[in-house]
Amino acid sequence: MSVKIVVPTILRSYSGGRRTVEATGETVAEVIDDLESRYRGISGRLITDGALNRFVNIYVNDDDVRFTGGLQAPVVENATVMILPAVAGG
Repeated sequence: MSVKIVVPTILRSYSGGRRTVEATGETVAEVIDDLESRYRGISGRLITDGALNRFVNIYVNDDDVRFTGGLQAPVVENATVMILPAVAGG
């Protein structure tokens, strides 16, 4: 199933500068695997030691995947997956 991925500026060097890209998968993990097959190196920025990097937030249709199953969170056809790097400062 096809989904739209919103790529943050900091990761656009992996997506050829594109703000949005397409990917397929039924879970967040499958979508990230598909992204990696198309855009080498991006999964290393999203996953650490087999888990979602703690400095990255991923939303599927406005739902934070940390509360809906993490990497196993379901992704439905035509969903929008938004990748947001954590921001800190003061």
